[in-house]
Amino acid sequence: MRLIRAEAARHDWERMTCGCGASAAHLARDLLESARETPAPGDPDGLLEDHVWSPATLWEPAPAVTSVALAALADTIPPAARTWFLDLLQLTVAGEGTDPASARRGLDLPGRCRTIARQGLWSLYGEVVSGRCVGDAGTAFEVLTVVEPDRARLRRVREAVPELLPVCCRTGLCDDGPPGPEPAASGE
Repeated sequence: MRLIRAEAARHDWERMTCGCGASAAHLARDLLESARETPAPGDPDGLLEDHVWSPATLWEPAPAVTSVALAALADTIPPAARTWFLDLLQLTVAGEGTDPASARRGLDLPGRCRTIARQGLWSLYGEVVSGRCVGDAGTAFEVLTVVEPDRARLRRVREAVPELLPVCCRTGLCDDGPPGPEPAASGE
């Protein structure tokens, strides 16, 4: 929980406007509680929908929530909480739009969330190859299909551990396509 607490403390939740219209301060508490609970408090979309996102739209706290979710994956948390934070991360990187107030300020919240998630590529790959849970490996792989710029690396991991992935990830059905140009080969 130390990493989660440290990452949550980095953000000025009071100054962010939550999707509910209030300060986002309650989100930091919700995230910390979710990391402690076993099992986690249901689906993250049930707890955080209309606070961090609504269908296809992200709200101002989404990038901070994304960074806390990555910290949770690097921390020691119960398996149910790990699943919860992976699902949360998937919801933030899948956002398609920015709430109107943030958009007027020129913020691209989906882009920010994906950029933050790219900082955790190796944690996500670690989840895929851990063998802990096929469902969690699948969720991590689906996040990678959105944020991983190196499509060749993603393909190689898929080929290396197909038995650790759900069928949709083994076959490429979950791929969202490249987020940008594939990096040049570097002596692979």
